[in-house]
Amino acid sequence: MDIIFFRVALVVYLLSALGYLGSLYTRRVLVAKVSTWVLFSAFAFHTVFFAMRCIKTGQNPVVSFHEMLSFFAWAMAGIYLAFQLKTKTRVLGAFVSPVSFLLMIAASKDMAGYVSIPAALQSNLVAIHVILAVTGEALFALATCAGAMYLIQEGLLKNKKVSSFSKVLPSLTDLDRINHICLMLGFSLLTLGILVGSIWARSVWGSLWQWDPKQTWTLAAWFAYAVLLHQRLAMGWKGHKAALFTLLAFAALLISLVLTSLLFVTAHRFI
Repeated sequence: MDIIFFRVALVVYLLSALGYLGSLYTRRVLVAKVSTWVLFSAFAFHTVFFAMRCIKTGQNPVVSFHEMLSFFAWAMAGIYLAFQLKTKTRVLGAFVSPVSFLLMIAASKDMAGYVSIPAALQSNLVAIHVILAVTGEALFALATCAGAMYLIQEGLLKNKKVSSFSKVLPSLTDLDRINHICLMLGFSLLTLGILVGSIWARSVWGSLWQWDPKQTWTLAAWFAYAVLLHQRLAMGWKGHKAALFTLLAFAALLISLVLTSLLFVTAHRFI
């Protein structure tokens, strides 16, 4: 039954993505508003899937790489929907919804089975560590989407290509605000996730830090975001420069998440 809800969520994510892209093509915000409710439905089905999965397996919802992708899509969609309560950025869903759908496609590859994880990894601290870190990364992904749309909108305005298309895009102020909030929250959650993971590692391996490849690259990405936040808060970075460096920082984060899993032996193989 849980797989049925996953498949339904996948289809509804697709409908939402098509709706958002259609809103850009037709240049109508009303289509984006409808797509937002469709995305909310996908998020609801996805939430039920996670609840049923946890009840059925008795495990935390992120115990494998594919489940991590699914949780990433769920967190990204949920955070974006939360922003709709405060900002008029519905068209930003044209970035968020397709990414969530593609993540769900990737996650569906091995979602039918259940992953048995070692007893040492069945700790509540591991669950908290993973959930905090992945949610923080989802916030960074949303900040990147806002940054990318900021650069697009800014380019249209600078080149005086103000048209019905540019008018449906969110304002630069709203996009910069989302970028800033997501960076702040994402950095806080990732930091907490790293600290919780270190505490768990100390109790299991006797050391807070093992210089694991994924740990090292994640720390490098953490420093990149720390520098970006410092520049925003202390040096007053905003707008174009902040948006551009957000994209660069997220590229570093992707390296830590993907390449280290593919090219190096890591203790984080379970995700």
